Amino acid sequence: MSKLQPVRGTHDILAEDFPRFAHVVDTARDVARLYGYGEMATPIFEFTELFARGIGETTDVVSKEMYTFDDRGGESLTLRPEYTAGICRAFISGGLQQKVPVKVFAHGPMFRYERPQKGRQRQFHQIDIEVLGAPEPECDVEVICVAADILRRLGILDRCTLKLNSLGDPASRAEYRKVLVGYYTAHKDKLSEDSLRRLDKNPMRILDSKDEGDQAINQHAPSLADYLGPEATAFFDAVKDGLDAAGVAYEVEPTLVRGLDYYTHTAFEFVTTHLGAQGTVLGGGRYDGLIEQLGGPPTAGIGWAGGIERLVMLSDAPPAAPRPVALVPMGPAAERKAQGIARELRLAGIAVDLAYRGNMKRRLQRANKVAARLAVIIGDDELARGEAQVKDLDTGTQSNVAFDTLAAALKER
Repeated sequence: MSKLQPVRGTHDILAEDFPRFAHVVDTARDVARLYGYGEMATPIFEFTELFARGIGETTDVVSKEMYTFDDRGGESLTLRPEYTAGICRAFISGGLQQKVPVKVFAHGPMFRYERPQKGRQRQFHQIDIEVLGAPEPECDVEVICVAADILRRLGILDRCTLKLNSLGDPASRAEYRKVLVGYYTAHKDKLSEDSLRRLDKNPMRILDSKDEGDQAINQHAPSLADYLGPEATAFFDAVKDGLDAAGVAYEVEPTLVRGLDYYTHTAFEFVTTHLGAQGTVLGGGRYDGLIEQLGGPPTAGIGWAGGIERLVMLSDAPPAAPRPVALVPMGPAAERKAQGIARELRLAGIAVDLAYRGNMKRRLQRANKVAARLAVIIGDDELARGEAQVKDLDTGTQSNVAFDTLAAALKER
């Protein structure tokens, strides 16, 4: 039998690594709470139709990357590749229309079949922010500020650049689409196969192509900025003014697009040069037509997602956990007494390491291994006196402390 390994594109988050992972989630949760976002979660798998309609059948995610399977009842199900579609489905099926604006924070695993690379796995994890039912540009400013504040707390913001663009309103996009199709049609013989497939259904996706030939054509493609109507221009100006007022720096990036028709107005990404070619840290935009496309009422929406693994790679180390107290009982009676003391200390909020075996030397070696601050030594003499011997493992000093005042004494230290 071959040695068991994780499935390619998945990885274990071991105990020594998990504090950095949890630090990203906890930081994002704390910032989201300050902005009034409630936490929620959706199922890890949904009906495949949700993602086909919510992400787009012509996108790489749906056509090439989804983990889709038929369950025993013959239903086509898909492991979620992203959070937005599921949250929008929950908005519809959960009857949340009467509670707008709905402001939510979520995190969890996502699944995409793609080539594993640095910071990108087949099972990966994201933090996610969504606001449903708020069409105002002030909401766009807020969700970007949430992202900026999370990155700042993680020590990442100064290594990131906020890229910003307007995708216009439906009227602007319709006009631009005609011009774009005409431009690419004149270059059909040089387009990649993927871009040829996108030409009829979502030509804006060609602007985001990674094919070198497509990128050469894109350098001279017409810009959406030249086709924004007065309402779309005013909306974009309001977003930029709000970011200026909030002190969030940005760069307008005309090639930043979202290809599907339900995306409108603001698109944005925080990018970095510290992750190699795959430089996006988090990104999102406004999708005012998505909930209606999924069968719900016309409802504005905006949100973003960020990969936790990438944020872990970039972020500062989290604050060190409080150092534990090591209990060192010697003898059967002391072992029994230590069980009660350990629980009492933990109930008082003190981290305790209690080894299961070993002589005094081995137990103190373990105390050093777990970086314990203090060792509480209990033997027959200590039991007879009703007090423990407390040793400071940094200074080597020792003192005797009564069992009934131990928790209070240790908390003071």
